[in-house]
Amino acid sequence: QVQLVESGGGLVQAGGSLRLSCELIGSRTSSPMYTMGWFRQAPGKEREFVAAVLWAGGGTNYADSVKGRFTISRDITKKTGYLQMNSLKPEDQAIYYCAVDESYHSVIGGTPRYWGQGTQVTVSS
Repeated sequence: QVQLVESGGGLVQAGGSLRLSCELIGSRTSSPMYTMGWFRQAPGKEREFVAAVLWAGGGTNYADSVKGRFTISRDITKKTGYLQMNSLKPEDQAIYYCAVDESYHSVIGGTPRYWGQGTQVTVSS
């Protein structure tokens, strides 16, 4: 019903920037109730919440570790969400996943229903 296709990962030097994209595809992609979240998982670590955006109103929420450096946004007409990552640090290196759910709390709590395939972000020091 909903597929998420991510793009934009890659290799960047510390202090650099990357923008991740996440396109919603499927028969249920017009819901105004979605919250989109970005998560990341580094080797040997648990998956962690990074940021979330309310599809309808655009309200956002960030993990403390990325506040002031990352910006989450969405383009409703393109059915695409974005994660702009600036001032990247080696500790930001991880596989980044986008996810959506009609429940904001499910996203913030790390249990959204639909997940993307993940995109690798590598930060060299």
